[in-house]
Amino acid sequence: MSGARREGDGRGRLGAALSGMAVAVGCVLFLGGFVWGALVYQPYTVPTDSMSPTVQAGDRVLAERISGDEVRRGDVVVFRDRQWGDMPMVKRVVGVGGDEIACCDGDGRLTINGKSVDEPYLRTEGPAAEQFTAEVPEGQLFLLGDERKGSLDSRSHLQDVGQGSVPRSAVEARLDAVAWPLSGGAVARPEGFAALPGGVSQPGPVGLMVAAVVAGAVLIVGGAAYGPVAGRLGGARRRKAVTAGAA
Repeated sequence: MSGARREGDGRGRLGAALSGMAVAVGCVLFLGGFVWGALVYQPYTVPTDSMSPTVQAGDRVLAERISGDEVRRGDVVVFRDRQWGDMPMVKRVVGVGGDEIACCDGDGRLTINGKSVDEPYLRTEGPAAEQFTAEVPEGQLFLLGDERKGSLDSRSHLQDVGQGSVPRSAVEARLDAVAWPLSGGAVARPEGFAALPGGVSQPGPVGLMVAAVVAGAVLIVGGAAYGPVAGRLGGARRRKAVTAGAA
């Protein structure tokens, strides 16, 4: 009888140790995921529908803190420029320094250096924009909203110095995901720009960050639940053993 009790106590101590380890690792992953996110990402609230349907007015988005040198065509960025009102704005980069941007080709598509670009994120029918041509100075970015009919973007500043472009240094962050509503998900990198020099940017670490938080939560709950569950199971086994002995 005492040998069986010692064996059960050993299993209990091992289970308790593993349970505590799971909770500790879970706390590291859970809190580490949030700290990682706070260091890498900046939350923003989208102010207008100019980027609809990619993001809507009022959406809460996670934007990765980057330097302007990391921006690629197709990125949706948060930037601030005095010529545009000196307030955070969200637009899509369609041209970088040295590009000639024009609209439209025979199929109504935007062209970059004479190459037509497919933009499946546009929901409006007809041409991608009204007719225009712009040359982007070196170190500058040309930005358009996905809601081309209602967006006030680089096309509204074509008469300004730089033909509506903004300096790369104006970029504060790049959108990676829509945090709220939860149905928003990740902001995809458009394949239409992938064949152009420089390609498209890589997604940020938001997926790994979310995975760390979820895994941590699972370990914390599982580890914390082990004690009560093991206690109930052990109590049931002891009662069964006592009943069998009495019989």
